[in-house]
Amino acid sequence: MYGIDLHNNKYRYFTIGDNKCQKFSFLTFKRQITVNKVSPVNLQLEKFKSEQLKEAEISLHLTDKQENELSSLLYAHRGAFASDKEPLGAIIGDEVDIILNIERTYPPLMRRPAYPEISKVGHNEEVEITTPVIVAWHNGKSRKVGDFRALNTYTVQADTQYQKSKLPLLKYLKQCI
Repeated sequence: MYGIDLHNNKYRYFTIGDNKCQKFSFLTFKRQITVNKVSPVNLQLEKFKSEQLKEAEISLHLTDKQENELSSLLYAHRGAFASDKEPLGAIIGDEVDIILNIERTYPPLMRRPAYPEISKVGHNEEVEITTPVIVAWHNGKSRKVGDFRALNTYTVQADTQYQKSKLPLLKYLKQCI
């Protein structure tokens, strides 16, 4: 039988083929490792690097010392960045309060004019501001439109052809001559 049969024991021998009596040993060197300086490891910083900075692309031109300083700086100011708990970050003084309004809108009669110029529009001052309405479309999107049904109650119905077309007709021009 030809092949290599490795036996892993404390003496690191291996045999070749069927002859288990003839053993060959690996050359092993026992060398002493001297430790000159051991730097303390910040476990939280290492966890921050492995979790938060794993997708960060840090320049290849930085030395190891500069990269460690950058990581330490980012770790020291980690509260300023967005996270799952704080999606807008946590910079003091720049907090954003988002107030959602779920109350019903005021009917047009209870609303104040938006601008003082609305009262100066003349014959349209009886017509209130239109009510905004959200309309759902067939493709699942929604659209904001104005509800002008109140406008129809204030407009004068056209009873003659002249009022409908707003252009003078020949028969009316003959009366003016």
